[in-house]
Amino acid sequence: MAELISRYLETAVADDLSDRMVFVAGPRQVGKTTLATLQASRYSNSVYLNWDNRTHRERILRQEWDPDSQILVFDELHKFERWKGLIKGIWDTRRENERIIVTGSSRLDTYRRGGDSLMGRYHLYRLHPFSASELEGGRKQNDPGEPFELTFGKARPDNVRHLMAYGGFPEPCLSGRSRTHRRWLQERFERVFREDIRDTTVVRSLSQIELLGAMMPKRVGSPLSLNAISEDLEVSPHTVRTWVDLLCRNYYTFPVAPYHRRIERAVKKSAKYYLWDWSEVADEGARFENLVASHLLKFCHFLRDAEGIKAELRLLRDREKREVDFLVLWDENPWFLIECKLTASRSHGHLVRFGDLLNVKQRYVVTLSEKDDYQDRRTGVRVLPASRFLTAFP
Repeated sequence: MAELISRYLETAVADDLSDRMVFVAGPRQVGKTTLATLQASRYSNSVYLNWDNRTHRERILRQEWDPDSQILVFDELHKFERWKGLIKGIWDTRRENERIIVTGSSRLDTYRRGGDSLMGRYHLYRLHPFSASELEGGRKQNDPGEPFELTFGKARPDNVRHLMAYGGFPEPCLSGRSRTHRRWLQERFERVFREDIRDTTVVRSLSQIELLGAMMPKRVGSPLSLNAISEDLEVSPHTVRTWVDLLCRNYYTFPVAPYHRRIERAVKKSAKYYLWDWSEVADEGARFENLVASHLLKFCHFLRDAEGIKAELRLLRDREKREVDFLVLWDENPWFLIECKLTASRSHGHLVRFGDLLNVKQRYVVTLSEKDDYQDRRTGVRVLPASRFLTAFP
């Protein structure tokens, strides 16, 4: 599986370059530079500058590049402390029709959430690992004006199994080799915790944050207890929360928070956390749940970044411990429900109960097994394999 795979953001990024800068954020080695340089290759005169390269860095600071360039790609520019002011000046004094792409990691997205002097000058996209649809050749994206019913295509079950084994990050996924995957996992962990986190903030307890990172794969799929982790690490729950937020900002993990509106005795706290690289999770059931969560988060981010639709990924749980794995919201309104199973069962009580409470008609049980694909007409629950369900998303 070593062929070049088209990325789901290519068309959206190309369309936005005509009138705004495009920022591409995401975890390291997810393909940001490849996406940016591919966009640049469509122009006859392009300039690529990487802040990590000393010669490039000097050219950036002096703003010295081909005056006839049609597109500028600035890679890892966020590592410069005053990058926002620099790129603002470059944009405001650019030639007519000169396009700009900026790639980076946590800081691009973090600054968007705070005060933003670049407002109105850029669109930001969050690039995710490969999905099942991308391995199938991509899915044409509609122009959604309102919540729609999901539609599913036919897919090769081998693609889901491949993603389960090697994850969705390009290097291990495309190699399809266990040795490459093992080495890549080790190297990525070290770089995230010893480079990315160090570059993001001043950290005095990096070794303990590494221990926290090593704990996270075993806690996927369960509510994260800050108190239990604080006892293990011998720090306060507040410190653990700060460190977990740091892992989220650096694209190591992401939270899925409970949804509690219109649900009596709903749990309002205790989010679950999943990994950006689900292949780190050893337990098959938790890894499968993480894979589905990652596809759903990617879908929500795409709707928000490309379409301006406020889509969110949540979970459902009440104090009687009834729960459904995932709920997707459209503009804060429940849209569809998902329960993940390795194999199908005939009992869907929690899915039906929460679906009735929230008036959600689209209810899905997604299985790793390929054996079942049917609609339960009594309850409205659709049972189908992940190889089909995941074709609904980019």
